[in-house]
Amino acid sequence: MQHPDFRIANRIFATLGYPANGWGMVKLTPEQQQLFVATQAKSFVPVKGAWGRRGNTAVRLPLAKVAAVREALALAWRNCAPKHLKTNGEV
Repeated sequence: MQHPDFRIANRIFATLGYPANGWGMVKLTPEQQQLFVATQAKSFVPVKGAWGRRGNTAVRLPLAKVAAVREALALAWRNCAPKHLKTNGEV
């Protein structure tokens, strides 16, 4: 895809440089996405189309708070990780 991605068990949970430089993407659930978009609309926006409706969320990295990006990455990792890698649902 010509941009770096982050994987767990060969599943992408986050990318950099999508949809453009200065952006990233995290695979959230639709409910998680709604929370991030509602509380941090300048930084988190749904990806366009069906992927966005499934929870894929674009992050404007220069505007995003570090703590919010960390939380979104942790959630995305949990959303994609196999059950045997999770410890009581925590990272």
